[in-house]
Amino acid sequence: MATSAQLTAVLERSRALGFLGPGPVQEHIERADAFLAALDGVTGTVVDLGSGGGVPGLVVAVARPDLHLVLLDAIAKRCAFLEEAVAQLELDAEILHGRAEELGRSAWRGRAAAVTARSFGPPAATAECGAPLLAPGGCLIVSEPPEDVDRWPEDGLARLGLARGQRIRRAGAAVQVLRQDAPLDDRFPRRNGIPAKRPLF
Repeated sequence: MATSAQLTAVLERSRALGFLGPGPVQEHIERADAFLAALDGVTGTVVDLGSGGGVPGLVVAVARPDLHLVLLDAIAKRCAFLEEAVAQLELDAEILHGRAEELGRSAWRGRAAAVTARSFGPPAATAECGAPLLAPGGCLIVSEPPEDVDRWPEDGLARLGLARGQRIRRAGAAVQVLRQDAPLDDRFPRRNGIPAKRPLF
């Protein structure tokens, strides 16, 4: 079982490598509490989109050893860091190097109980890349800006079989939970880069 000191040391290295943003590492860990709260009651596999910096993926894996974490990143150097971190922390997690659009068209489609995304991309792109990975009834958990703004139009989410769930605040951070409550059309996700270039909402 990894200790908090070990996790902090790993994330300090992530920040030194430029993978994790500025500010005290402890604050990054505390802000991941909102993701942990949203994952309460979730079992099985959780996919973290854009995992390179290690938050929330590594934080969740340490706090919830009962979950199987899949850490996805498109940049090889970040994946190499994650491989080392997972081995050092002895976590039940696997690292995938690739794009979320590709994962959503692979054998991973429809397998995740939850998908997490912190600063992954604009709302529509995050929804389109995350929804295909969810099993029926699964949830997409997305970090939110500090101010209260509605970034999730109901009609736009409905195109992806998603519906708004609760918004959760912890330690000055917030996440929006989106529920997969209807089947997803096979045409989603679209080709690499298209969800961000031509957003659905």
